[in-house]
Amino acid sequence: MDNWKKPSAEELKQQLSPLQYNVTQQNGTEKPFANAFWNEKRAGIYVDVVSGEPLFSSRDKFDSGTGWPSFTKPISEDALLRREDRRLWMRRTEVRSRYADSHLGHVFPDGPPPTGLRYCINSAALRFIPVDEMKAAGYARWLPLVQPTARH
Repeated sequence: MDNWKKPSAEELKQQLSPLQYNVTQQNGTEKPFANAFWNEKRAGIYVDVVSGEPLFSSRDKFDSGTGWPSFTKPISEDALLRREDRRLWMRRTEVRSRYADSHLGHVFPDGPPPTGLRYCINSAALRFIPVDEMKAAGYARWLPLVQPTARH
C-alpha cells in the first residue's frame, strides 16, 4: 500500500468533489466550522484524499478553536512538503502531501506542547479512516499510531 501516486488531472476532476479539487489542486481553502473533520473525535488516520498517503493521526489532533482540523505533528516528518506562502499579504508555511503534491493547509508556530506547532488542515484535502477500518483499507501498519497506549 506504499504506492502513492497522483492521478491525472482528468481522473482527479472525476474522483474529487469541486471543493476537494479546488483545495488540493488550486490551493483553495474551505470554510471554518463548516467542514467534515474540524470536530471529528474518533480514533483513526487522515490520508491525502488524492493519493491515500497517510498524513496525520487522531492522537495528534486537537481543538485549535479555528474551525479546521488541527494537528501537532504529521504521521512522519517526511510525509509533508513545506513551502513559503506569501499569498494574502502575509508570510506563512504551506504544507503539501509528499507524493500527490496536494495543498493541505498551513503550519503555524502557535500550537500546544509537545511540538508547539499547529498544522491547520483543510478537511477537503483529507479522507478519514476510522481505526476499526484501517486494516481492511490497507493501513494496518499505522494502527500503533492511533490505538491508545497502555498505562502501567
